[in-house]
Amino acid sequence: MSVTDGITPTDGITPRLRAGRAALAASFLLQGVTFALLVTCIPELQDRYGLSDALLPVFLAAVPVLAGVGSVASEQLVKRTGARAVLRVVQPAVCLSLAAAGLGRTLWQLALALGAFGLLVGALDASMNMLGVGLQHRYGRSIMIGFHAAFSLGGILGAAVAGLGSHYDLGLPVLFGTAAAVIAPLAVLAGSVPAAGPAELGDAVREAAEAAARAVPWRPLLPLCLAMAFAYIADASVSNYSVKYLTDGLGSPDDVAKLSYLGYMVAMLLGRAVGDRAVQRWGAVPVVRGGSALAALGFAVAAAAPGAPAGIAGFTVLGFGICAIIPQVFAAGGRLLPADSDAAVARLNLFNYVGFLIGSPLVGALADASSYRWALLAPMLLVLAVLPLAARFAPAPVAVPAGGKGSAELVQ
Repeated sequence: MSVTDGITPTDGITPRLRAGRAALAASFLLQGVTFALLVTCIPELQDRYGLSDALLPVFLAAVPVLAGVGSVASEQLVKRTGARAVLRVVQPAVCLSLAAAGLGRTLWQLALALGAFGLLVGALDASMNMLGVGLQHRYGRSIMIGFHAAFSLGGILGAAVAGLGSHYDLGLPVLFGTAAAVIAPLAVLAGSVPAAGPAELGDAVREAAEAAARAVPWRPLLPLCLAMAFAYIADASVSNYSVKYLTDGLGSPDDVAKLSYLGYMVAMLLGRAVGDRAVQRWGAVPVVRGGSALAALGFAVAAAAPGAPAGIAGFTVLGFGICAIIPQVFAAGGRLLPADSDAAVARLNLFNYVGFLIGSPLVGALADASSYRWALLAPMLLVLAVLPLAARFAPAPVAVPAGGKGSAELVQ
């Protein structure tokens, strides 16, 4: 027997819904490729623009800050135009900003390109997850983790393309320009596939207009905001320091050390590939609790590792643990505020970037003060803090008494 955790069951899955789901998965995959191309080519960007080690953290921090601004702005844009309209425009624009980052020569050109990338990627992340939450509601079962699996697959593909570009010395103008020329048309095509019929689109417009007139509360979302931030602090810790920990802390060769992040990414992909089935069978709360505990175990194994193999194993376990938490935060937000799910997703997405901004400086400062082994214990404790928040991932609606105001109140 499956567990739907408050998802409204549907009468049937139409071909239009299936097409919309496939198109959105393609959008997630393309975004994974684009994002991976940028982050894996940071050394090449630094060389091309003569960006000093002192200025690099400033430029990198600006991207998530502006992405947070873009995510919040998308809440208002979606109310006026719809999430798919935002996606259809923003995703090709992200590709163009990637190409621009590879074409310039001066720091102000890089600043403009990365600034545009940050603003656009925030709106893109929010709109994709809004559409995912809406599709999951109409499917009547968990499908949200599968979209994030597509993003993880795209990240692996993007990193592989970046590696090939480096191996063959293609240069950023060719690598980023070719990628944008291929991805942008595919993004337009994927964003043009509707998941609703004309009548349903009309209903969506009316619901958006009603939502724009309501004040959406922050307070019910705060526990989920914390869970999102904690999960992304863990993710940022691995992304920024797993390889450095193996090389500097465990004395691993560079080529072996890179397997730590690869193991993490592959585990994320495999875990997300089966994550929806796990939620359907056991429910979101046990999956989130189990994932939190497993992620903490991964950090502990990595921190205590006597050598590279154990460190790689720890980060791989961590990937399996963290894989379901982030997509389930978005799904829980959509269930918590069903009448304002787009606004909920946009606000939760903001804490994606909050976690990213905190995670890297936190681990770096602790490592400077002590060692990477001790520094890994901080994200371990934070990911364990998701355990008491897990009950918030399955709210149950309670009908408002006659004469009550507003929408249904939600309790645990």
